[in-house]
Order: sequence, then structure tokens, then C-alpha cells
Amino acid sequence: MAGEMETLARYMVHAREASLPPEVAVKGKHHILDTIAAMVSGAALEPGKKAIEFAQSQGGTGEAQVLSTPLLTTAVTAAMANGFLAHADETDDSHAPSGTHPGCAIVPAAMAMGERNGVSGRRLLNAVALGYDMCARVMHSLGERYTLEAERGFSSHSLGGVFGAATAAGACTETSIEQMRYLISYTAQQTSGIPTWARDTDHIEKAFDFAGMPARSGVTAAVLVDMGFTGVWDVFEGERNFFRSFSPSPSPGEIVGELAERYELLRTNIKKHCVGSPIQAAADALGHILDAHPLRPDEVEHIRVTMGVGGARTVNNREMPNICLQHMMAVYLVDGGISFAAAHDYERFGDPAMLAIRDKVELIGDDALVTPESPRQAIVEVTTTDGATYSDHVVAVRGTMENPMTTEEVEAKARDLLVPALGAAKADGLIAAVRELESVGDVRELRGLLGA
Repeated sequence: MAGEMETLARYMVHAREASLPPEVAVKGKHHILDTIAAMVSGAALEPGKKAIEFAQSQGGTGEAQVLSTPLLTTAVTAAMANGFLAHADETDDSHAPSGTHPGCAIVPAAMAMGERNGVSGRRLLNAVALGYDMCARVMHSLGERYTLEAERGFSSHSLGGVFGAATAAGACTETSIEQMRYLISYTAQQTSGIPTWARDTDHIEKAFDFAGMPARSGVTAAVLVDMGFTGVWDVFEGERNFFRSFSPSPSPGEIVGELAERYELLRTNIKKHCVGSPIQAAADALGHILDAHPLRPDEVEHIRVTMGVGGARTVNNREMPNICLQHMMAVYLVDGGISFAAAHDYERFGDPAMLAIRDKVELIGDDALVTPESPRQAIVEVTTTDGATYSDHVVAVRGTMENPMTTEEVEAKARDLLVPALGAAKADGLIAAVRELESVGDVRELRGLLGA
């Protein structure tokens, strides 16, 4: 990787002040708002409650805010707590090509370090864009995700997240090119995470693995280097380097390939519905059917959902409402959509009336619907009591890079998540502030909108 370490470090310093292409800036604000909404709404869920309790117990210098609260603590603690909040639910974004959830680690890290150093909204936006690039590029450089997880035992979500978080946090400092090299080294030393998160039924350790841990570790690396800590300046190169430790067949050039040309933000998905990723396409398809043929639950005899085998296994009659395909189809049929509140209503989850509707839903796994271009397809077929059949096949889910949501759609989703916690006035003020993020002189100005 001769010379590429220098190229990367130079680009990281350049990118924190560079002008983003207009479409990248808009997409960046979408993902910042979407992640903030995930954090604020996640504070009401068990992983979020635990994280806030932890942050309150730590005290510390008031550098950054724990969202949804007035609490100020160290940037490291705030980043970890806000990471938990961001992935307390299945509401946050995802980057399918790299197998990561970038926003839940990167945005909390950038906001915490941005508050610590009083950076502008424009700098925050640049930092987030750079973090998404690094998160995905590190994973691309390590090779096939299947090999990384199944054969090597590493979690792509944690590995990509920590590099994305550290890079975003580092972009909120005035560190030099040489210090950026140290930042990468301190990040590499904290790389960790194994795929056992899939067995966490409470979603608490999973929130740590995907978001709290990488956000904490990334900000730790940035704070250390910002304070003058030195280290190895070529961790991606030479003997015993990062790539040799983590991959049998790495592609180091992916780290710097098409820098400032290919922005990974544009390849990142936003979830339209506050449910697990495998349910998104099925919810879209059922919505299309109901838009064309409004049906009452008592007019529906049977709903057949077909999706990839892995996705079907993940969401088949799960113990949490928002990742239970059968329940979410029942909710959509009754409500005509899926709100955040409905996706987390455990009382309704056990309601006999809803259970009766769930019994009408059949889930089938078929890997013919899994392609590299569209891995989360779904087919929904609805049979009515009078024998009519309606079907819809969703290839590109709304919110994916192939079928992106509009600003209005992103803001509507955010408002649904923000209003219950912050109230309508603060929610609308926050949405407007993020829409005009480049005009914010100091991100600490947003604190009044982010606390209950």
C-alpha cells in the first residue's frame, strides 16, 4: 500500500473543509436527521434507557449532550450513549454493499466530537460524509463479507463502524496529516466485534456492538490524537499491518479508490418503515396493494409473503414486534401503515385480535429473490374472502439507493419519531435546522432542540 496511507491522510484533512457535491450534501443531511430521529426515539426503549443510566453514572466534563436529555458529559461517554440510542431500534440506516449500519456509529461520534470542539454545521456535514466513506471502504478492502464473518469470525457492523466513527470524529478536529495517520492506528488497535450479536434477543448488546462500542472507540482515538498522542503512522502498510491481521485476501487499494468521486452516502439506505430490514420490502408491497385495493382485515383471507431465506429466518414470528413479519403485516393491514408507536406496542403484540390476523400471514423463504443488485426483494400476495388475489413484487425498497426517499419523506419519518419525545415545536425546529445545517455556526446551538 505504498503511498496510499499518505494519500488517505491528506484526503482526510482536505475533506473536512471541501465543498460537497449538492446531492451528497442533501443526502448527508437526510442521514444526519434520520439518525438523530433514531437516537431521540431510541431513548424510550430499553437499550436507550440503559445507556442514559450509564452516562448519568459516569459524570465527567460537560463536552457533549446525551440526546433527549439535558445531560452533558465527556465526548467519549456521550458518543457511546448516543450510539446505543441510535441502534436501540431497527430504525437506523444501512449500507448493503459493506454490510454495515453507518449512521448509528458515525453520527453520534461526529456530533460528540463536534460539540467538544464547537465545529460548524458545515464541518459536521463534511465529517459525516467522510465517515461514511471510510466505514464502507475499510470493509470493501477486507474482501467478501461472508468470508469475514463466517470464516474469520469478525462482525462487519463493528469493524466498519469504528473506522467510520473515528474518521468522522477526527474530521471535527484540527489534527495534521501526520496525526491523521496516528488516528487510523489508534482505531485499528480498537477494532473488534464478533457476529454473536445475532443471538441477542433484547437488542441491548446488539446496540453496543453496532453503535455504542464503535462510536466510543472512534471518539477515543480522535480525542487521544487531538491531545497530542503519537503512534504508528503506517498501520495499513508493511509487516504485521491491519490487513494481514484481518483478511486472507485484502484489497488495500479500495481505501483510496475513487476518493471524492464515489461517495458512499449515496449508496446508503434509509428505512422508510421502523421495522427490521427484511420486512421493508414486504411492507412496501402490502402498501402498494392496499393503495390500489383498500381492504378491511375481515375482507382478507390470506397473505403470502415470499423473501430470501436468510431474511425470512430473521423475521419469522420473532419475539419483538418490530422484527416480527407476521405482526407487522397485521399492523399494516389494520392501520394502513406502520408507525413507530405501533411497531413497539407489546400490549397489541399479544392482543388476540391481532394474533388472529397474524395467523392469516404465511412466510416463505426463496433465495431466487436474493440478487447482488437487490438482496431484499419481496413478493406479497393477498387473497380476499371472495376469492380475488392481488400481488406486488418489490425489487428496490423505498429508501434504498435505487429508490431513494425524498426530503419530504425523510422529514415525515423523522417527525413521527421526534414529536412524541420532543414535542411538535422542537421537532419542527430541529428538522428545519438540519435542512439548513450549513448555516449553523456552532453545533452546540442545537442542544436546546435535542433535549427533552
